[in-house]
Amino acid sequence: KIFQAVVSCVGRDGTIYIIPKSFEIELNKLMTEIQSNFKCLGLLEPYCWKKGEACVVRGSDTMWYRGKVVEPGGSTLQVQYIDHGCIERIPQCHLYPTTLYTAVPPFCIPCQLYKTVPTGNFWQQDAVDCLQELLTNEEVEIHVQELPDNPWGKLSISLYFGGMSLSSFMAYQKYCVAEDCQDISELELLEGDIPVPRSYMLPLLPIPGDTFPVRVTHLVSPKEVYICLDPSTNLVKQSATEGDANCDSELETLDEALKWCNKSVESFPFLTHFRTEMPCLVEYQDGLWYRAKLLSIEEFDPVKILVQFVDYGSFSVVPTSRLRHIPYHLLKYPVQAVRALLSGFKPALYDKNVKRIPYCPEWSVEALWAMMECVEGKQLSASILALSPEVTISLYEDDQNLVHMKLIEMGLAELDE
Repeated sequence: KIFQAVVSCVGRDGTIYIIPKSFEIELNKLMTEIQSNFKCLGLLEPYCWKKGEACVVRGSDTMWYRGKVVEPGGSTLQVQYIDHGCIERIPQCHLYPTTLYTAVPPFCIPCQLYKTVPTGNFWQQDAVDCLQELLTNEEVEIHVQELPDNPWGKLSISLYFGGMSLSSFMAYQKYCVAEDCQDISELELLEGDIPVPRSYMLPLLPIPGDTFPVRVTHLVSPKEVYICLDPSTNLVKQSATEGDANCDSELETLDEALKWCNKSVESFPFLTHFRTEMPCLVEYQDGLWYRAKLLSIEEFDPVKILVQFVDYGSFSVVPTSRLRHIPYHLLKYPVQAVRALLSGFKPALYDKNVKRIPYCPEWSVEALWAMMECVEGKQLSASILALSPEVTISLYEDDQNLVHMKLIEMGLAELDE
């Protein structure tokens, strides 16, 4: 069985507690009922707690949760939040004994990784820290492998985050030994002298003549742009072509995969070999890492590399400290930005007294700014006129007017019949 779940907690022994997405509505209903039934401060008079006794716990957020006493004694007790899995030391005044909800099974499921043996036969503290950092409160994909021998045992699972197997990732980090890891070999290729990586896949483009929604993600000149197709349109076309509509793992989005990579990016090696068009991860000014490709070495002391962010089309010159190897599973997503030439107009007559774009002197800087104002942050539509030798499109505003007509009205461009 395969299903989506949220990781509510990772225990100190490495147990992964999950709440299936299908349970969320019922859990929310129960939580609402508990809040309406318990409006007190907790049990203030002395009480003899017993191990395993059911209770409600007042959490740090002042909400009441179902709990179970794990270890009684003293002014604080060890209590497990049975719908989330976590264990905390709780003052007695924040507990209240009750059997009101004992007939409702816990909503979280304790899990262990299938055929995965931790180094030293138990999860070391640094491995648990890694699991907690990666998984807590994150949505993941669960593949059930083996049911427990008893109802309170751990479910044996394969867990996937951002399209990557957790067992493979932990084995790559040397935290465990995992059998049947299909993508461990790809992770190992991150180390040492790796072969030339595969290149990025290009997205499937709509049929010439069809009109489709786009966003302009980068302008090189008023006539050369990078566009991003509406993701839902692209997904439908891919599913229809490749027959992947029933494959749950394909529903993982690029954004989710990049989010997971950003959480574990410190474990990816820095680039030490540089090849033109080589896929990589690059740190942007916002501190996040994005997919990119190497274009050329711009400076040698210190070394600085010209890269292009393949999902946006923009360029940047960065030091090698901001370049890391890209996990192979990130290459299965087509690039989001497509280079396109706009048709129907050409630069106005050259005027040497007007400031020009240095790398594209036929166009004025004013024309570039005007085009940027026409397209930046706007939902546009496009129609492909030609796919070769270069992708050529007509670009339209919401009202179906051609975007370049504003430049023509301003005298910054001319019609090109």
